[in-house]
Amino acid sequence: MTVGGGAFSSLKFSSLISWKSTGKLQQTVANCIERTGPALHSGKLSTVKIVPESARTGRYFVFRSNIVRASIDHAVKETPLCTTLSKDGYTIRTVEHLLSALEATGVDNCRIEIESCDPCDRSVEVPVFDGSAREWVEAVDQVGLNVAIDCGGNSCEKLAPFLNEPVHVRKNDSFIVAFPHSKVNITYGIDFPQAPAIGRQWFSSTLLDESFYSKQIASSRTFCIYEEVEHMRNSGLIKGGSTETAIICSATRGWLNPPLRYGDEACRHKVLDLIGDLSLFAKDGSQGLLVAHIVTYKNHLREAVALLFLKVYIWVNYMYKQLHIWVDIHCTRSLFVAYQESIKRMVLS
Repeated sequence: MTVGGGAFSSLKFSSLISWKSTGKLQQTVANCIERTGPALHSGKLSTVKIVPESARTGRYFVFRSNIVRASIDHAVKETPLCTTLSKDGYTIRTVEHLLSALEATGVDNCRIEIESCDPCDRSVEVPVFDGSAREWVEAVDQVGLNVAIDCGGNSCEKLAPFLNEPVHVRKNDSFIVAFPHSKVNITYGIDFPQAPAIGRQWFSSTLLDESFYSKQIASSRTFCIYEEVEHMRNSGLIKGGSTETAIICSATRGWLNPPLRYGDEACRHKVLDLIGDLSLFAKDGSQGLLVAHIVTYKNHLREAVALLFLKVYIWVNYMYKQLHIWVDIHCTRSLFVAYQESIKRMVLS
C-alpha cells in the first residue's frame, strides 16, 4: 500500500501496526559506559556517557542539560550523510551507529549524556571511532545488561511493532518496501556504478539473534568514494574522516585501505545504518525495529527512509497510544491532522 492522496482519510483507523509481546523483559545497561573520540563530520572531540535507566523510559540524549529523545519526533528531515536529532535549537548528529548498536544489543532504556569539546557549541556529534558500531557493541558486552525496573520496582514487558500490511516508498530509482513477516528480516541492495570495486551488492539476513549482529553487521565500516572527498569537505562534511575512520574506494584504483572485513562490507554497513534509523520507532522501552521483511535498494535512500518514517509513524503512534488507552481521542485527532499536513507538504515537495 502506498500512502498518498485519498488514503489520508483512512489513516487514523488503519490496523497497519500491531504491538505484540517479544517474550522478553525491557533491559538497560548494567553499568555506565563512557567513550571519547573525534566526530566524522565536524572533526571535533566529543564524549558520550551511557547511563542505566528505568523501564518504560526509552533511550534519550542529554546535551547541555537539554533532553532530546531518540525518537522520530526529533529527527531532522534533511541532513546529508548522517542521521540528526534536534530539539529547541540543540542538535545531535551522526547518531545512527550508536543507536543501531543499542537497538541490536537490547539496550531498551538508557540516558545518553553527550558533550562537545567546545563549551559554546549548540551542535554535537557522536564519535565515529573506526566508522562501525563495533566500539559500542563491545562496550555493552563489557558492562552487560540488567532487567530494567520502573519506579515501583517492577519489570516491564518488551513490545515490538508488527507490520500487518505492505507499505512502500519510492524516490527516483530508490525504494524501500516492507512486508508482513513473523521475524525481522532486512534485505538491502546498493549500486555504485562509478566505483566498480563496490558495484552492485545485496545483503539479507534475519536479525533476531543478537550475536549475528555483533559478528556480521556491527564491524562493517562506513565508506566513501575517493573522488568525492574534496567536494564533501568543501561542503563542510567528513572533516574527521580518514583511513582510520572509513574505508575508501577509488573509481579507478579500487579500495585504497584494504583489507575489507567482509567482501560486501559496504552493503552491510548500510544495514547497520538502517537499523539505527529504524530504532527511532522505539516507544517507552519498546523495540523500534519493525517486525517485517524490509527490502531497500539504492545508495542514496536516507530521505526515502525519512518519508517512510513519517508515513508509517502515524499508525505506530496511534496504535501504541490506543494500546495504553490513556491518550484522549481528541488529542489523537489533533496530532493526526498535524502529521497529515506535514506529510502532504513533504510528498508535494
